[in-house]
Amino acid sequence: MSLLISDDGWLNVARRCPSPNYNPRPQTPISLVVVHNISLPPQQFGGAYIEQLFTNCLNPNEHPYFAQIAHLQVSAHLLIRRSGEVVQFVSFLHRAWHAGASNYLGRENCNDFSVGIELEGADDIAYEDVQYQQLAMIVQTLQQHYPSIAQHITGHSDIAPQRKTDPGDAFDWSRFWQLIGQE
Repeated sequence: MSLLISDDGWLNVARRCPSPNYNPRPQTPISLVVVHNISLPPQQFGGAYIEQLFTNCLNPNEHPYFAQIAHLQVSAHLLIRRSGEVVQFVSFLHRAWHAGASNYLGRENCNDFSVGIELEGADDIAYEDVQYQQLAMIVQTLQQHYPSIAQHITGHSDIAPQRKTDPGDAFDWSRFWQLIGQE
């Protein structure tokens, strides 16, 4: 199936799980993709906890770690699960709350002009082949739809180096660049 982005900013192959954690973008073109990772509880995969976090439904009593994060109002545009399933939380036309305090090439507040893509994973656990394949197809589709992205793809750790480490050492940037033809 071809990947398409609808006029209202939704990816046709993604399962929708709308998050309340977004707001309008300022009048600026989408010009960056930020790659993240997430696992809840940390380094555990599967289940509905990520979706619950991004929809403000995470029960702080289900795991000790959740008590630290259940109050957060965060989201991403997309999640690519280890199975390759793609879940979309926020339309690309809106500003998802994924980057926090951030700077890319001198531009502050990366949420204003970026698409945030979470990979279900952890900094030091290898990502699945299907995640690389899905990420590459999605990024190529985003580049076609939003030409300002061009080669502006980075990790969360690169835009918020004092506080973030994702997607981590386990993410093979060379492999990713090769898949999208930008070696």
